[in-house]
Amino acid sequence: MSQTVDRALSILPLLAEGPASLEQVATRLDVHKSTALRLLRTLHDHGLVYRQQDQRYRLGARLFALAQQAVEALDIRGIAHPHLAALNERTGHTVHLAVYEQGEVVYIDKVESRYPVRMYSRIGRPVAITVAAVAKLLLADLPEPERRAVAEGLDYPRYTPRSTPDAGAFLAELARVREQGWASDLGGHEESINCVGAPLHGPDGRVCAAMSVSAPNVVVTAEELLRLRPQILRTAEAIGAELSGAAPAAHHPATKGAT
Repeated sequence: MSQTVDRALSILPLLAEGPASLEQVATRLDVHKSTALRLLRTLHDHGLVYRQQDQRYRLGARLFALAQQAVEALDIRGIAHPHLAALNERTGHTVHLAVYEQGEVVYIDKVESRYPVRMYSRIGRPVAITVAAVAKLLLADLPEPERRAVAEGLDYPRYTPRSTPDAGAFLAELARVREQGWASDLGGHEESINCVGAPLHGPDGRVCAAMSVSAPNVVVTAEELLRLRPQILRTAEAIGAELSGAAPAAHHPATKGAT
């Protein structure tokens, strides 16, 4: 029975590549056409595959509906929190989790630092979208036309001399973040606070949330905080793997200079 289930499930990634004939399915599974037909009929009865007029099979609408329900049911905060707490325990610094919703980047979780200095940030409060590391990560993943439209519609407050000055500079920074796979805010919102963040990828491969580690420069320098980047990336990968039900990637994106 387990072999039958395994074979049936093996058909789905095959059809994800595009429509396939009965003969193609049988060849890929290395089974007789009668066996492949039986498996396809079972999947068809459950709406997971659909037979086209040209007799080829493709993924069925029911599969997409189930995938959407699974994504909507994901509790990103619940899944991420133990990982954030563990990173906080290892580093002692404040750890944030944020999502992009309705034109704002909002914190949905926070684990406070162990030292007396407390961060101004609050769960449910929007971040400074033009400078925050988590905001850069979330906006960098948007399709280029949407990314440009968002950037050109923002105001650019000069919180500090290191704040992002305008849409052109912001778009250039988002391009760097998109390429390197991490982001930082080194005194761009508050001169005394530095932050390094990493993206969380959902089941569809898109960035569904972003996390960051923040610390005042009286506790650690920007350079010392940047040295935590591998730990931050590993944590983000572990959360993404749990969200997607996959093993964490073996390697991290190439790291470059601070953004």
